[in-house]
Amino acid sequence: MFGMGPWELILILIIALVIFGPSKLPEVGQALGKGLREFRRAANPVKEDIKEEVMPD
Repeated sequence: MFGMGPWELILILIIALVIFGPSKLPEVGQALGKGLREFRRAANPVKEDIKEEVMPD
C-alpha cells in the first residue's frame, strides 16, 4: 500500500494520535475517508477516458 509497511503505518497513526488527540481522531479519520472517496469518484471517469484513448477497442 503506497510502498509503506506496517511499521510506517503504525508510526503515522501514533503521530496522528499525538497531534489530534484521541477525541478528534474518529472525526479526522471520517473526513479523510470521505475525501478519499470523493477523489476516487472524480478520478474514475478520467482514468476510463485515458484507458480508452490509449487502448481503443
